[in-house]
Amino acid sequence: MEWTRLRVLALEPGETYAFASGECEWIVLPLSGGCEVRCRALPGPAPQTPAGLDVSPDGVEAGLAESGPQAKSAPPAFEARGFGGGAPAAEPHVFELRGRSGVFGGPTDFAYVPRDAHTEIRSAAGGRFALAGARCTTRLPARYGPAERVAVELRGAGQCSRQVNNFAAAGPGGFACDRLIAVEVLTPGGNWSSYPPHKHDEHHPGEESRLEEIYWFEIAPHGDTPGYGYQRVTPSPAGKTDLLAEVRTGDAVLIPDGWHGPSIAAPGHDMYYLNVMAGPAGGGPRQWLIRDHPDHAWIRGTWPGQDVDPRLPFPQGAEDHR
Repeated sequence: MEWTRLRVLALEPGETYAFASGECEWIVLPLSGGCEVRCRALPGPAPQTPAGLDVSPDGVEAGLAESGPQAKSAPPAFEARGFGGGAPAAEPHVFELRGRSGVFGGPTDFAYVPRDAHTEIRSAAGGRFALAGARCTTRLPARYGPAERVAVELRGAGQCSRQVNNFAAAGPGGFACDRLIAVEVLTPGGNWSSYPPHKHDEHHPGEESRLEEIYWFEIAPHGDTPGYGYQRVTPSPAGKTDLLAEVRTGDAVLIPDGWHGPSIAAPGHDMYYLNVMAGPAGGGPRQWLIRDHPDHAWIRGTWPGQDVDPRLPFPQGAEDHR
């Protein structure tokens, strides 16, 4: 993939994973368990605040402050002295992520790591952690995202009902990133999500964004029986991706282009997927603008007459997924 990046870590108790950001910005997202994230910027330009983008603790778009009960040893107010450029060295940013028991247990807190930085992730009790990344040009400050500030959205209705945890969505009220857009989608067993099929593989200002996308799946078992689901991608005018895949926990589907959806959860097996999106700036801010497939867009018109699936929102019955 040209723009998007994803790594999923399984850390044993006390294990540490270290990595360099390179040309990418990253979000450390606990899937299960908690961790400590230590981030030290490498020599280079100081963090930037692009025109129209507010990343201050009171910023509307950022909505999330670097300081807080789970952030410590961080220079106040996104101070630039720790980001190179001949400035004196500073203590690394250190974020304690409480995490969660599992992906069906509700939104989690997370940490944003800028490009051109060195990061260490350590989990005292062990756990699994996703690193969602995107190539970017602007170096934003390292920040902590509290779980309490993650907007939870219920989309669709009836058998198209799903839950979206908008932890790094684009637009007003979202978490400020340069190019990265990332959300979590939870679909009750038997439902279809990412439906109607849609695409975002061409740049049409105000109508459609050009964004690659990665889907990473976790499917709830039923007792000792592993879960599964299906993902469909069909060719669009801008690309030839054509895929029907059975997906299980740990599987990823790469979508450089094409109409994608539905994501189908088998009955009795709730489906989780992490969406990681990024693309070229196209002369403007990061946006998630989609086009519905013309053959299936009518389904949205049926939702006002239906109730949202009563199994939402998660974490109803979260203990059953562990």
